[in-house]
Amino acid sequence: MQLIDIGVNLSNARFDNDRGELLERARDAGVEKLILTGTSISESEHVVALCSEYAERFPEMLYATAGIHPHDAKSLNSESIATLKALATQPCVVALGEMGLDFNRNFSNPAAQEKAFEAQLELAVALQLPVFLHERDAADRQLQILRVYRDHLSDAVLHCFTGTREALYGYLDLDLHIGITGWICDDRRGEALQKLVVDIPRHRLMVETDAPYLSPKNLPKNQLPYPISGSRNEPCTLPFIVRTIAHHREETAEQVARQTTANATRFFRLDSVV
Repeated sequence: MQLIDIGVNLSNARFDNDRGELLERARDAGVEKLILTGTSISESEHVVALCSEYAERFPEMLYATAGIHPHDAKSLNSESIATLKALATQPCVVALGEMGLDFNRNFSNPAAQEKAFEAQLELAVALQLPVFLHERDAADRQLQILRVYRDHLSDAVLHCFTGTREALYGYLDLDLHIGITGWICDDRRGEALQKLVVDIPRHRLMVETDAPYLSPKNLPKNQLPYPISGSRNEPCTLPFIVRTIAHHREETAEQVARQTTANATRFFRLDSVV
């Protein structure tokens, strides 16, 4: 299988000692392209730098998003949007985000989150770049905001979807793509998602690990394709996630792999990236 992992936090400090080896394991597992997630100004700069650092060793493998996660929304200042606009000129940057609302932890207050979200949506409209969305416990308000901008956005994906049927259909009604992670591999927490994943149209489905988070719970520990380091997840587990998705959609893993790879290639315009 040839796969694209649309959400990898490669700048995370848990990868500081073995990023090159991690990328080799991903490539060996059939994960041919990774979209590295920018979650703040500094992390966005970091993932762009990583794309450059590993470009020669792993050509046409690494791409990035640039954005401000709702947790970091309080850091938004007069320079933030200008910096994101500058980062967006880098060839490796294929989307804006991670952006959205998170009313679960409220590390930034809701007003700050909405301000940062709308500022980034306005930039995405101006640049006609797709957006990489986060949402937790905020579907109603997030959908309200997205309805204002959706007709002017080039495209959008709700990353790491774990929400309700109502939220899923709200996002699908706005013609959003849906990213599925190893959450679906958890027979306890992921039971609702296992039932919902069949409702996602084939042309809207994408896959991701969100590494180092969300390590698949039912991955046999004696078959891990990487050294165990606590619960640290890696992109090389993506084929296992794809097989789990395929099982619950009653499709073959090859079908899911082909479709999600085609969807991600089109969404992030990877054929046109130089």
